[in-house]
Amino acid sequence: MPTKYGNFHNFCRDTGSIHATLPVCNLFPESPSRGGNGFGGCDLEGIALSGGRNLANLGSILVAGIAIAISAFLFLRSNRKRAAVGRREMQLFLLGYTIIMICEIFTVGWFPLNGMVRRVFSAIHIASIVATLWILMMNGAVGYQLLDDGTILSLGLVFGSAAALFVGTGYIALDTGFSWTGFFDQTQAEQGLDKSYSLYTLYQLVPLVFIVIYFLLETILVLRVLGEVRPMIYLVGAALMFAIGQIFQYVVSVHICTGSAGKINGGFFETLFTLFAVILVWVFWSSITEDDWPMPSSAGSTYT
Repeated sequence: MPTKYGNFHNFCRDTGSIHATLPVCNLFPESPSRGGNGFGGCDLEGIALSGGRNLANLGSILVAGIAIAISAFLFLRSNRKRAAVGRREMQLFLLGYTIIMICEIFTVGWFPLNGMVRRVFSAIHIASIVATLWILMMNGAVGYQLLDDGTILSLGLVFGSAAALFVGTGYIALDTGFSWTGFFDQTQAEQGLDKSYSLYTLYQLVPLVFIVIYFLLETILVLRVLGEVRPMIYLVGAALMFAIGQIFQYVVSVHICTGSAGKINGGFFETLFTLFAVILVWVFWSSITEDDWPMPSSAGSTYT
């Protein structure tokens, strides 16, 4: 019996159709990246260029460029907090976010590219999202000092597990986009062109689980261990910014596209609000590593 689980068609249709602002859409046969004609919704056209090309999402390209610069600044600022718990792990998260933003210029921003190259960037983009949010979740665990932060063991576990997720997710995305083995074409043949159970799980659900676990871990750490409330303002703010960005992407996007005659859609706002969320995550982390918080008295903790 057909199920909607794994079906990306409506998402791709409502987020730009011919220039959909979800990277996963570039991997399906209806995408222009694979020679298709779009998904039958409001086409995001953006700015027309010569040769029948379009710079479909200039707003996201500009925000992604700003996000890369801000990530570099926060990376350097993190480096100055030498006594901060999870400093290196936070820098890994910022590096992952930077890779996502580089990919976003070509996958969501639709900077003119050959379709094959765009599919490669889309696979890297999806894999980077999964790996980076895994790193974020691990940042939530680092605060409990189960292992000394910043050590080769700690960084090796975080980076190694993230690399495994990156490789596995990236392979699935590439095989879906290029049909190397045909294994992931079976679901599309049976259920529809834009269906992928594996990518739906990895791209839509797994990152959300990682975010929720991170939020819960940090909430317990701040309220129960540190006994503070003020840092929660930044954490809750980050969650709200992320949620607003997703609402723009999945709910409001089609209405913005229709109202602007395809000039802009919710993809720009999703990129912008996600940047705000990342900044607030960093501010939250920075606030709980200040020296003036009352710290637990257990011996050997790097909080003291």
